[in-house]
Amino acid sequence: MELYLNATSPYARLVRIVLMEKGLADAVTLKWCDPWADDADLLKANPAGRMPALVTEEGTTLNESMLIAVYLDSVSPNPPMLPASNLVDVLHLAGLGQNLMDAAFTTMIARKHYGNDIDDSELGQRRSSAIQRLLQQLDRELGDKPPASPINLSEISTAVALDYLAFRLPEVNWKAESPQLQVWHAGMLATKSFQHTAYC
Repeated sequence: MELYLNATSPYARLVRIVLMEKGLADAVTLKWCDPWADDADLLKANPAGRMPALVTEEGTTLNESMLIAVYLDSVSPNPPMLPASNLVDVLHLAGLGQNLMDAAFTTMIARKHYGNDIDDSELGQRRSSAIQRLLQQLDRELGDKPPASPINLSEISTAVALDYLAFRLPEVNWKAESPQLQVWHAGMLATKSFQHTAYC
């Protein structure tokens, strides 16, 4: 398999962590590229030019990090990323993490192209409000819980999103406002897969 990615994409990081947690890292060749450079191989794998993009052993291309994670879960069932025993709860939390990731990522991209004043636009304010609401809910739901063992897609999605927020939008000081959530997050960052994929 081949995985097209770059080092700072939270979506690509999610897939890399899933690969490591499922013992599939050695089965994938990492194809590092710049999504803004219209890389020909990336565009072949995903005409939208977005990452990550996975090319399976059969040559089928898969896009969108959550869909890739579901596919990888079918390739290697253990440990399950989507455990059947609490599937609804896992999907619920994974969705919160995905929404936080999207809000942080689109905020960063908007600033990159239009400057920080874009935060004052209606869309910028909606993104900021969404981030705050998501952080409050995650604090309520995760603040007093230890990470699961083994970790699953819900925790990976949420922890990647929180770490991306700290990496790209440090002014959103969620760690000071949610100390219990910070403890949960620190526990996730201590795992080998998170350490190996840390933003640099």
